[in-house]
Amino acid sequence: MVFAAVAVVAVSFFASLKVMDWLAPRGTVAPPVLAELPPLPPAPRSSVVMAPVAIALSAIRDAADRAAQRTFTGKAENPVSQILQNADIGWTASRGAISATGGQDVLSLSTPITGTLNVTGSLSAKATGAVGDALGGLLGGDIGKRIGGINIKNLNASAEIKGSVSITARPKIAAAWRIEPNLAAQVNLGDTSLVVAGARVNVPAQVKPLIDKQVTDQLALVQARMRNDPAFENSARAQWAKACRSIPLQGTGPSSQLPALWLELRPTRAIAAQPRVDASAVTLTLGIEAETRVTPVETKPVCPFPATITIVPPTPGRVTIGVPIDMPFTEINKVVEAQFAGKTFPEDGSGSVNVTVKRASVAASGDRLLISLLVNAKEKKSFFGFGGEANVHIWGRPVLDQAQQTLRLTDIQLAVESEAAFGLLGAAARAAMPHLQRALADKATIDLKPFASNAQKKIATVIADFQKNEDGIRVAAEITALRLADIAFDSKTLRVIAEAEGTINVAVSALPGL
Repeated sequence: MVFAAVAVVAVSFFASLKVMDWLAPRGTVAPPVLAELPPLPPAPRSSVVMAPVAIALSAIRDAADRAAQRTFTGKAENPVSQILQNADIGWTASRGAISATGGQDVLSLSTPITGTLNVTGSLSAKATGAVGDALGGLLGGDIGKRIGGINIKNLNASAEIKGSVSITARPKIAAAWRIEPNLAAQVNLGDTSLVVAGARVNVPAQVKPLIDKQVTDQLALVQARMRNDPAFENSARAQWAKACRSIPLQGTGPSSQLPALWLELRPTRAIAAQPRVDASAVTLTLGIEAETRVTPVETKPVCPFPATITIVPPTPGRVTIGVPIDMPFTEINKVVEAQFAGKTFPEDGSGSVNVTVKRASVAASGDRLLISLLVNAKEKKSFFGFGGEANVHIWGRPVLDQAQQTLRLTDIQLAVESEAAFGLLGAAARAAMPHLQRALADKATIDLKPFASNAQKKIATVIADFQKNEDGIRVAAEITALRLADIAFDSKTLRVIAEAEGTINVAVSALPGL
């Protein structure tokens, strides 16, 4: 009977303690008043893709060699019609292989030329006096006197043509999507002679003006064709249309558990640097500026093609894509809840009271965030272990840690409204709160690495669409880093600005015919 009585007393005692815990005061004080923030404005970011396009001089040489005329022929007017009857002055020249060199932003193409000058006709005996005078004026010296008395019925003479043709180009990009080649040519002929009735006639003086004219005419045609060729514009239009789109970042698959996010690219400006010419290539740097934003659904951006291209100073190739990432506080609450719910402070159990976090949430007000914790405090000194629950509110200022890719809270402060809750929990609970504040300062972080890594991979996949290695064109593009640049928030949403950085280069080793 004694033991039964003791058992009844013990059960009653502990039941009473539980009832006392249930009846114990709860911190139901009003939370801090939150200042309502205006909604975040639309925040499209400016992104830039600048691609150096290096066209190998060997590719230009081969294309020019395929396209350039290989033989030249022509007829010259009779320079001495008063003495040369029935004259037929013709010339034929052939070019050799074309070579290409470059430097100081000038492209040079050159080729050797060889050929013959042939003169047929007749001299009349009646023109003896005129022959002397005319040939003396034409050939100089006493040559006219030496051959003036010769009666020549038929004349057939020829001479070798040797020399080279050099063409220089100083290419420039015009604003209206055209290439201005700025071509110039120079014909150089060796000092060869034509033998006419024992006298030597200088060939370059007779042939060079004719070859000059043919080369100049050909250059004018090429220059006009390049000025009016829409190929540059058409290629730019195709790439512009390819860039204008929405790209899935996450949550678009049927089995994905992540919220859907799309990256919208909207090109707004075409930019280019003037071509550079060095010993190995002609390099054109072309690019676009675009507005980028993250949206929860796929969009259909409208991207009018610009009428002109903006010329900028020389710049290295680069890829910079700015992305605003909007995260609702409902999602952030899940992260904070997972970090603190069920945790007891002090963590080493050294205090006279244990404070256990049961729930946690985050809200925004002004330039700070408010962390609200439902805590249970239980004292440990007495056998009875009295305790209670209260809502504790702690302010913190969000700071972006770019190196660690996390969002953490600084300037942790206990809200004034929490003082009343401490009055209900008792002095022992008050003593435990500094431990909780330190824990918040150390652990109140939101890890953005998973999203940053996912965004980097997705953007890298987008850039990889530009990869190409065919038809003499190789495009190498990659995203090398993604950094978190800035934060902003309103009452419902936290926005993190991310910037993806990378490289892109285009190498052209073969060209179609010019």
